Amino acid sequence: MTWFLLCIGLLLGGYFIYGSFVEKVFGANKQRQTPAFAQTDGVDYVPMSKGKVYLIQLLNIAGVGPIFGPILGALYGPAAMLWIVIGCIFAGAVHDYFSGMLSVRNQGQSVPNLAGKYLGKGAKHFMNVFAIVLLLLVGVVFIKAPAGLLAKLTGFDVTVFLGCIFLYYLIATIVPVDKIIGRLYPFFGALLLFMSVGLTIALAVSSEHSLLPGFGPSDFLQNLNPNDMPLWPALFITIACGAVSGFHATQSPLMARCVENETNGRFVFYGAMIGEGVIALIWCAIALSFFGGIEGLNEGMAGNPANVVYEASTGLLGAVGGFMAILGVIVLPITSGDTAFRSARLILSEFFKMPQIELPKRLMLAIPLFILGAALTQIDFGIIWRYFGVANQSTAMLMLWTASAYLLRQNKFHWICTVPAMFMTTVVTSFLLSSAKLGAGLPIPVATGAGIVITLIVAALVIFKTKGKAVEANDNAVTDAS
Repeated sequence: MTWFLLCIGLLLGGYFIYGSFVEKVFGANKQRQTPAFAQTDGVDYVPMSKGKVYLIQLLNIAGVGPIFGPILGALYGPAAMLWIVIGCIFAGAVHDYFSGMLSVRNQGQSVPNLAGKYLGKGAKHFMNVFAIVLLLLVGVVFIKAPAGLLAKLTGFDVTVFLGCIFLYYLIATIVPVDKIIGRLYPFFGALLLFMSVGLTIALAVSSEHSLLPGFGPSDFLQNLNPNDMPLWPALFITIACGAVSGFHATQSPLMARCVENETNGRFVFYGAMIGEGVIALIWCAIALSFFGGIEGLNEGMAGNPANVVYEASTGLLGAVGGFMAILGVIVLPITSGDTAFRSARLILSEFFKMPQIELPKRLMLAIPLFILGAALTQIDFGIIWRYFGVANQSTAMLMLWTASAYLLRQNKFHWICTVPAMFMTTVVTSFLLSSAKLGAGLPIPVATGAGIVITLIVAALVIFKTKGKAVEANDNAVTDAS
């Protein structure tokens, strides 16, 4: 219990201490007009209150990632919890804050345009492709997972639920943001928080299960994986959402178009990531505790983290409470999947310079995306999740370099973004070079050494090519706040 509470305390402390520092470095200006007022269109640019935007942002970024990822990561032991805390405070929340606030500073633009502005056209084209691929993978992952859970709960064929969720996605993707997302998602966000707190309390007071049984301080620095899987670099790919996730960079611009004031950014973007980190910690602790340890977890999971969700929810909260908890887990991916397709539509609209006020133009971009998504659902979930993980962390890497380049241009303390960008670059390159299924299959020491060299080259290119470039006028301009 002590270690779990310490981790939660560190996350909350990170929000108030490091989050304030990050906000100060960025220079949030409450006098500056935000895109929600400057570009109001009643569809995607709609002013919303700070609390509502926070809950929507939390729900948008928290799909099955902060649940399935930490459950899979728990096989490595408490080291997974350490990565969630450190990664969330110093990488993930920083990533989310800058992906949101740079969008606020740039008329609500999506991440490919931000990468293009601060890193060059090559980065923009790379990010356009990567972002669309990532969002399609996210949409598919976040369809198959809830459809599978619904089929398990009801006994109906999974295809029925796939069709129903796809239909909902299409509707939610094309209607104005305040009609479904703005009205229902704050309630779902509250349900998510209630579910997480309820499971934690049930685990803490349970007479049958102990919180983090038999784990000591030294276990936080060891690889306890029963399948002899290497901790480096796989853990940092496995646990993305909850620590650092590139998918969030595609979601933050959605709420950047709705933020009423720049000073709301720390609560909305940095704070939502801290909230997701808390959720990730809870599920990691449940996975390590409910089955009595790592060996029991490995057996109970049987290769599918959904089994852990089902068994732990019903075991800790009973039939009714368990049903509500599982419903919360089902809502999570659905409410992230629809915004994934919405983000993809908006990225394509920026690429093709196609305004989205008219419904036919929204349908023109949305329907092909859903056709591709439907085709991808026929691929095995494990394969989709593997590619999602790599695409996800690669997007996070590029977004952090974009933020670093922005701070360099502003002559501000860029290391808050440069250091996590370098770490994630090493993670991604080392993983790709060492993976036999996705990359070159090199020995991990060789892959890591090559990853470090590649990271230093990338860092040198970004720093020396960016530092000293003129600051764009619109980056510092202040207009009257509405």
